[in-house]
Amino acid sequence: MPNKILRASKRHSIRVSLIVAGLLGFLLLVYLIVASGAADVAHAMLAIGWWLLPITLFHIIPLLCSALSWRELLPRQTRPHSISVVWIRWIRESINSLLPVASIGGDIASVRLAQLRGVSGSQAAASMVVDTTVGAATQLIFVLCGVVLLLMHSSQRSVLVVASAVSIGMGVLFVAIMAFVMLQHRGLFLGATRLAQRLLPSAWRSALEISAARIDEAVVTSYRMGGVMLRSTLWRLMGWIAGTGEVWLVLWALGQPLGIIDALILESLGSAVRAAAFAVPGALGALEGGFILFGALFGLPADAALAISLSKRVRELALGLPGLFVWHWLEVHHLLLRPAEREFELTGSTDGDLAGGAAGALASAKASSRSTVAGDSTTLGSPIASRSSARRV
Repeated sequence: MPNKILRASKRHSIRVSLIVAGLLGFLLLVYLIVASGAADVAHAMLAIGWWLLPITLFHIIPLLCSALSWRELLPRQTRPHSISVVWIRWIRESINSLLPVASIGGDIASVRLAQLRGVSGSQAAASMVVDTTVGAATQLIFVLCGVVLLLMHSSQRSVLVVASAVSIGMGVLFVAIMAFVMLQHRGLFLGATRLAQRLLPSAWRSALEISAARIDEAVVTSYRMGGVMLRSTLWRLMGWIAGTGEVWLVLWALGQPLGIIDALILESLGSAVRAAAFAVPGALGALEGGFILFGALFGLPADAALAISLSKRVRELALGLPGLFVWHWLEVHHLLLRPAEREFELTGSTDGDLAGGAAGALASAKASSRSTVAGDSTTLGSPIASRSSARRV
């Protein structure tokens, strides 16, 4: 009973902290719009006009690259078709962008969706862990490239201050990534499962330890496949770079004379801000403030810089809301399966029904690596995983 009360209290505090962070971020966004001139911001958005449609659709390119990067990490025997991987990645981004899940809930949901497409629970969880690591490592490379290009662009004091601050943050992120990789090679999931044994029913402990050991083995195996890791890394890097086109299109629609290199610098620095503010839903306010700060280095007015961020918000809503609807439909459809079909699905994979617990450990590990950069954070893996596991049972 005390453990149940403790878990309920912890889930409540997580929800409250995320709601407060989201509210503060929204208030900061409103303040920035007002401080920059609401009329000017509205004028800039109207100037973009129908260009929001191609800007939104352009995001499909980096989405495709990141999906193919993850697909490389899935076992060939059960690897879903590219189209399936793309829509799973789409749902993953939709959840992380629009729901207060600290950029973790979408990862857990994608593990579950991969299971429903025939991937074993251990392989799906392992691929997500490695994909998270590849994403963080390539983002680090992308941001550092932006910093180097920024220093080549100008040597003003403001530029040096921004470059130094971002470089320090990326240095801390590098240490966090290395620590995360070391933990993966030393039995991350098995260790997390044993630490959580007091909070788990006794009937689950043995099964979860077996599943955790399988995930740890699959993670290490992935790192040993050099060709797979190289292809995954290249796809992910191309995705980060492709995101530059979105910023360039916004600036072109606004008539701002910035080149593709300047757009790459803005996109890379913006991605660093979003990574640091992962605990704030959608990085509300933080992303807008970052673009105003970085845009000023290139002489961009505040309203134009805000238009870049707001166009991303429009894209997140335009692509994310349908993604959430599809996710909801898939979950309802799965719950309404005939009992015989569900029994066949549950007995067809020895570790499939344990993915909920594994996903919780994934969430804990991912949030731990990120909190080293952005401050202390609390993961959402356990409650989300518990609900996911409850649906299957």
